Amino acid sequence: MDITTILFYVFSGILLVSSFRVITARSTVHAALFLILSFFTASCIWMLLKAEFLAIALVLVYIGAVMVLFLFVVMMLDLNSDSVREGFWKHLPVAAVVGALIAFEMGIVLMGGFQLADAPVATAEQIRQGNTKLLGIEVYTSYLYPLQIAAVLLLVAIVAAIALTLRRRKDSRAMDPAEQVKVTKAQRLKIVKMAPTVATPAAGAAPKEGGQA
Repeated sequence: MDITTILFYVFSGILLVSSFRVITARSTVHAALFLILSFFTASCIWMLLKAEFLAIALVLVYIGAVMVLFLFVVMMLDLNSDSVREGFWKHLPVAAVVGALIAFEMGIVLMGGFQLADAPVATAEQIRQGNTKLLGIEVYTSYLYPLQIAAVLLLVAIVAAIALTLRRRKDSRAMDPAEQVKVTKAQRLKIVKMAPTVATPAAGAAPKEGGQA
């Protein structure tokens, strides 16, 4: 076996172990960290397949943005891992059957993509443009609407994460913009007229240092 095949099996083994630890780790933070390792290992496999753009996008988008957001949400919510893991082994057989069914369905759908004999041959112009440019043309022409739907879903996920971490504290002070707009000119400035007063020195006050009594 050549070095590429060896690296593929090594990265695949790490990916399988880290993916298994994502669902079996007792700590939620540890599960998120194992998910980061899974994404990074998957990007290494993309690099072996000479899909450099997909590998870098996986690192920048998922590890650099999405997983950082997940970590912030997990640490801010302070979830109780014991209550979340209640009934894990009880529901494991059903979850395993559902997972196997999902993998089977994905295999049926994606099986056609592994038939390299029927793959179209790239022309000289396409080879000159490169994978990144061809992928961009394909995404923003044939898959424009799915891309927009994915962007909306990510926006909803960000808003939901902010809403979940928003906590109102009793000692916090906040201003209502609607009430600020309703303020009139007279309420913004109030002139108070006061009589001038001069404080009378107390009788028998001690003289200043170096002065006279």
